[in-house]
Amino acid sequence: MTHVYAASVLLGASESVQSIQGQGVYNYWLIIILMMTGIYLVLSRANMVKTVIGLNLFQAAVILFYVSMGRVDSGTAPIFVGNDINTELADNAKAKGEVKTTTELPYSNPLPHVLMLTAIVVGVATTALALSLVVRINEDYGTIEEDELDQREVAA
Repeated sequence: MTHVYAASVLLGASESVQSIQGQGVYNYWLIIILMMTGIYLVLSRANMVKTVIGLNLFQAAVILFYVSMGRVDSGTAPIFVGNDINTELADNAKAKGEVKTTTELPYSNPLPHVLMLTAIVVGVATTALALSLVVRINEDYGTIEEDELDQREVAA
């Protein structure tokens, strides 16, 4: 039993909170680490390529967050098969006495995953545009360091 789960039991948390904590929170720690690393790279680095990498890390963390939140415990895909939905799962659940009909089975909502696929495509296009701008700046000014570009602007 994990410490978080034990604390939630002692504090009288609801079963839904306990089941969320029981699933594991490793993906949320990964999300936090990716977000903080991305923000650090964006704010602290003067190199434009490292800034673009930081933006990509932050975007990956947001996508992972949305996909993690869209997960349903023991949820199935909302696929219609014949006249019934997931008949085999419903029959297994009936045998165990858990649910009565197929409409009571939990389904995963595909909308967050579809939106994140769109976000990935937009992110790739944005990254390509940003890197092409970095290449163009390097051709014109001979550097991609923001500090050097600022010094040249002040001197001119």
